[in-house]
Amino acid sequence: GSGGFRKRKHDNFPHGQRREEKENVNPSSPLMTSFKSFQLELDTRHDKYERLVKLSRDITIESKRTIFLLHRFTSAPNGEEILSESEVKLDAVRRKIKQAAQELIGEDMYQFHRAISPGLQEYIEAVSFQYFIKTRSLISMEEINKQLVFTADDREETTATASSPQEKQPHTWSLKVTPVDYLLGVADLTGELMRLCISSVGNGDIDTPFELSQFLRQIYDGFTFIGNTGPYEVSKKLYTLKQSLAKVENACYTLKVRGSEIPKHMLADVFSTKTELIEQEEGL
Repeated sequence: GSGGFRKRKHDNFPHGQRREEKENVNPSSPLMTSFKSFQLELDTRHDKYERLVKLSRDITIESKRTIFLLHRFTSAPNGEEILSESEVKLDAVRRKIKQAAQELIGEDMYQFHRAISPGLQEYIEAVSFQYFIKTRSLISMEEINKQLVFTADDREETTATASSPQEKQPHTWSLKVTPVDYLLGVADLTGELMRLCISSVGNGDIDTPFELSQFLRQIYDGFTFIGNTGPYEVSKKLYTLKQSLAKVENACYTLKVRGSEIPKHMLADVFSTKTELIEQEEGL
């Protein structure tokens, strides 16, 4: 009748008949066997993805701790001890990356890239920060990838994290950093260099800020060439990179113009005050 609900198509079949059809399904039929194999494959892939996410978090945490340690380099009485301790921490990070590389043996890395990418970016930031402190230059992507080539150790049970217990692992394997990961890691490095500039000014070091200004200008010019033609994540980092460069150049201006007037122990306070004013004007 008018105003009544329209019957759905499957309501024409009695509920008892549908229940009988479910009970009559043969679990050993080729169709059910195929779906069970698909279920096993998807569960295995999801479990591996979650393991990689956890490894990425561990890599991120350890890399951040390494960066915090390296920031003590300018104020530590013996900088070589800081660098040695940071190398030990980075070796521990690389062992975590080795576990991730073992998980990806025989797999398409790009299917699991989003799981491991945040950790790799943080590692690139840490290792490039250490490299800059040592050499005052930027580490290349090829050099980073050379450090991520691993060999099987007889003392380690490398088959424990293989994708299948029967799969025999190769003698060497690697986890290569993608160009996008490298660019994002270098973009994050600029923020750490800006903080290094602040701490250097506070310690009375008036040479490091000018070195950092020149170095950051070169990185900014390189990112400007990429512009909006690259991946969205890279172009999004360009604004933050520009702000870090502006803060370092402001520190150099303060040192050049008023450095002889202000005592060294007060330079950091003057620079911090100017930085806060710039951020307030730009609405940061």
